[in-house]
Amino acid sequence: MIYLYLISHPAHFHMFKFSMKALEQKGHKIIAVIRPKDVLEQLCIDYKLDFIKIKNRPKRFGLLGLAIALIEKDIEILKIVNKHKPDLLLGSDGTLARVGFLKGIPSFEFNEDDAEAIKLYALTSFPFYTNIVCPEVTSVWKWNSKKIGFNSYHELAYLHPNQFTPDKNVVKKYFNPDERYFVIRFAKLTAHHDTGISGITNEIAVKIIDLLKPHGRIFITAEREILPELEQYRIKINPLDMHHVMAFADIYIGDSQTMAAEAGVLGTPFVRFNDFVGRLMYLHELENKYELGYGHRTSDKEGMYQSIENLLTIPKRKEIFQTRRQTMLSEKIDYAKFQTWFIENYPNSAKIMRENPDYQYKFR
Repeated sequence: MIYLYLISHPAHFHMFKFSMKALEQKGHKIIAVIRPKDVLEQLCIDYKLDFIKIKNRPKRFGLLGLAIALIEKDIEILKIVNKHKPDLLLGSDGTLARVGFLKGIPSFEFNEDDAEAIKLYALTSFPFYTNIVCPEVTSVWKWNSKKIGFNSYHELAYLHPNQFTPDKNVVKKYFNPDERYFVIRFAKLTAHHDTGISGITNEIAVKIIDLLKPHGRIFITAEREILPELEQYRIKINPLDMHHVMAFADIYIGDSQTMAAEAGVLGTPFVRFNDFVGRLMYLHELENKYELGYGHRTSDKEGMYQSIENLLTIPKRKEIFQTRRQTMLSEKIDYAKFQTWFIENYPNSAKIMRENPDYQYKFR
C-alpha cells in the first residue's frame, strides 16, 4: 500500500512519526509531504524522514484570497497525488479531503479541535473527508456519520509511556534538570483558526516572570519577538529535545494549545492563556476531569496569575500531578498503536470501530 501523509504543523509530525515508521517497516510505501512551518522541516531532517516540500505561500485575506490559496494548494497536491498514486490520504489539511474526493481516494482527517471552534476549516474540508479520526470528546458538528472516535489524545501518539521516556541526560545539554525551572511559551497565533484569538502580551509576560522569579529558573521559547529585557530568559532547544525539557519542568505556562496538552499528558502542571479556553473539549477534559492544568481566557488574566500562585504553593506538586497523569493514562489507549492498526487495516478497521468501539482497548 502507498500512504500519503500531508504534514502542515510540527505537532502533526509528532502525531504521525510512529505510524509512518511502523508502516514502512511492514513494507508499505510512505510519501511524506510537508508545508514548512516553524521547526517542522528541521524535525523531519533530524528524524531522517524523506519528504516532499510544498510551497509556503504568503497569507491571503478575505474570502477571495482564501479561495485562491485553497485552489493553488489543491492543484499542487493533486500533481503529487497523480505522480505517486497513493491508496490513502492522511493528515489534518483540507486539501487532502478535496483532492481525495476528486480522485476517489479515501482521505482521513486526524483532528482534535472541535469543529465549532474551526468552523471555516470544517465547512471547507469535513464534507469531503471519508472519515474524521478524533478523540471521543471532540465534536465534529454535523458530520458524526464520518467520525471514528477513540479514547486518547493526539499527544499520546508520541508521549505515551510506550513511545516516550523522559531523559535527564538530554536536558543536561541545556541546563541542570535537577534545578527547579519553568517553561514559558509564546505562540504566533497566526493560523486560520487563530483569527481573533489573543494570548500572552509583553505586559502579561513581565508579570508572569515576576511571579516565577523567586521560585526557580525561567526559560522562554517564543515564535515571536519579545521585549529586549526578556531576551535573557530565551533559550534555543532542539525541537526533538523539547519534550524532555517539558517533562522535568515544574510548570508550563503559555498560549499554545499543543504544548499545554503535551505538558498535561507528561504530568507537568500547565497554565493555558488564550481565547480557545472552553472551546476545545480535549483540553477541557485534561483541565477539568483529570485536573492536569488550568485554562484562562484573555479576559481573566487575574485568574491566570492566581492559578500560577496556587500551583507554586502546592506541596509535593510533582508527585500529585504524576498521580493524576497515571489516572488519565489508565483510561486512555496508546494512540500510535491504534493509528497504525486503523490505517493498515482500513476499510475493515472503520467497520470494526463502528460495530465495536471497545476494540480500541486492545491498544494499551
